[in-house]
Amino acid sequence: MSGSRLMRAVRVSEFGAPSVLRLCSDVSVPQPGHRQVLIRVHACGVNPVETYIRAGTYSRKPTLPYTPGTDVAGVVETVGEGVVAVKAGDRVFTTATESGAYAEFTVAADDCVHKLPDALDFTQGAAIGIPYFTAYRALIHKAHSKAGETVLIHGASGGVGVAACQLSRALGLRVLGTAGTPEGMKLVLNNGAHMAFNHREEGYTDKIMEATDDRGIDVIVEMLSNVNLSKDLQMLAYGGRVTVVGSRGPIEINPRDTMAKESSIMGVALFFATPEKKECSALLYASMEAGWLRPVVGSQYPLEKAAQAHHDIIESPGAAGKIVLTM
Repeated sequence: MSGSRLMRAVRVSEFGAPSVLRLCSDVSVPQPGHRQVLIRVHACGVNPVETYIRAGTYSRKPTLPYTPGTDVAGVVETVGEGVVAVKAGDRVFTTATESGAYAEFTVAADDCVHKLPDALDFTQGAAIGIPYFTAYRALIHKAHSKAGETVLIHGASGGVGVAACQLSRALGLRVLGTAGTPEGMKLVLNNGAHMAFNHREEGYTDKIMEATDDRGIDVIVEMLSNVNLSKDLQMLAYGGRVTVVGSRGPIEINPRDTMAKESSIMGVALFFATPEKKECSALLYASMEAGWLRPVVGSQYPLEKAAQAHHDIIESPGAAGKIVLTM
């Protein structure tokens, strides 16, 4: 492959508002190096963390200019030396990329490239990466959730939320989910939750406690900790765990709330999950092949509307599935 091929890609040259996402049509197609895979992208997922990185408020800042994104689904174009797990023509999805996902082609390390089950289309493939691997890490590796426990997915209608509902149900947990709209609540119930609650309603936490007969929740998967963490600690059962998946700022909590119940708060960052990725991808592949894990795609935008997608993922009144960009 000659390095002179050009592609369309979204580039960020300065940190800031969604408007800094610029579609360029003269970006060189990247070349796969040792143990790297070049993928022709059909769809890519948009994750909230990409908006924090773009705004310059995230702990890790990429070198400018850069192309955002980690979660693509597409077809292997070519592979670098040392790659054995996939070959040209394979349908795949990624959990990370080297060159960015909002582009017509991307290069990814071979251990971040996974085969896409035939039952799923490319938009669904773009909804697997961060959502399902994060949900699995939160529920299994961090909270050590056990069948029979009660889990609350706080913000259950977005990408990670839907994944967490499906996984929790499959693992034998009692699943409670929250959403911000009636549409979101319906989605949550259709994807494994036994009960759904509207987190915009006054007193919804009382209803959640009633649903546990006031025993409390064993595990909370929390998408918006800066709003909910204090309430979460009060809803936990004895020995309960909160896994912090998302936060958009600080919050004041009372540490005494953890003492009475000997509860724990733990952060979840996919960045550290390398050794467990094989285990997770094996489980996800089997589950998707069998049909009991099914990514839910929400709004779809063409690549040139990436800025709109970044605005909507943060500002929309309630999530309904995974936001995806298509080529």
